[in-house]
Amino acid sequence: MEKINFSGGEPFLHERGDFLGKLVQYCKQDLQLPSVSIVSNGSMIKESWFKKYGEYLDILAISCDSFEEETNKLIGRTQGSKSHLDNLFKVRNWCRQYKVAFKINSVICSFNVEEDMRENIRQLNPVRWKVFQCLVIDGENAGESALRDAARFVISDEQFQAFLDCHSDIQCLVPESNQKMRDSYLILDEYMRFLDCTGGRKDPSRSILDVGVENAIQFSGFDEKMFLKRGGKYTWSKAHMKLEW
Repeated sequence: MEKINFSGGEPFLHERGDFLGKLVQYCKQDLQLPSVSIVSNGSMIKESWFKKYGEYLDILAISCDSFEEETNKLIGRTQGSKSHLDNLFKVRNWCRQYKVAFKINSVICSFNVEEDMRENIRQLNPVRWKVFQCLVIDGENAGESALRDAARFVISDEQFQAFLDCHSDIQCLVPESNQKMRDSYLILDEYMRFLDCTGGRKDPSRSILDVGVENAIQFSGFDEKMFLKRGGKYTWSKAHMKLEW
């Protein structure tokens, strides 16, 4: 294993007991993994976490679907009375201060597909800007009632390409269309079972604790060629990134 990523829900939700921080430290220090990363919405991150565990974290990815507060409300990205955008820039500054590579993940949907995000992305200057096309997932957001709700967010391939064309001068942009996402992610649940969430198969594999990784991965639906095609393999250890902190 070369890389582990903590995501799903909000990883910092249970940080009162330093649970996430200890996991990050263990993976980097004890397992000596080249890269440890986290995907977060940024709402619960505190500077004290960086002071204690920042040295063990390679990449922090923050989800930001819009730089307009009203659009964030429509999408459901609000953080109570906090400004999502103010918090985004605050976390970005902490990453610089504590030498953690900063990344942004954006899901492009019907509410933000016409937004010009170039100036804010330039100011934030992430190492990578992952831009996802809104994807309807069987068994997740494609239930009968959920599908009706998710349909409001869906955009066409042509709309997604138009967004990419508008932002084509942003060098750190890494696009992921629906086609590239399907079957190109390996996701483990709490029982250490592979989930094929983007491919639509509902049944998880058997636990890698019971049958091992090689046996379990055969039932994951994972497409290695598509993983490489979408840029899944990149310089993900901050020790090898030429970054100006």
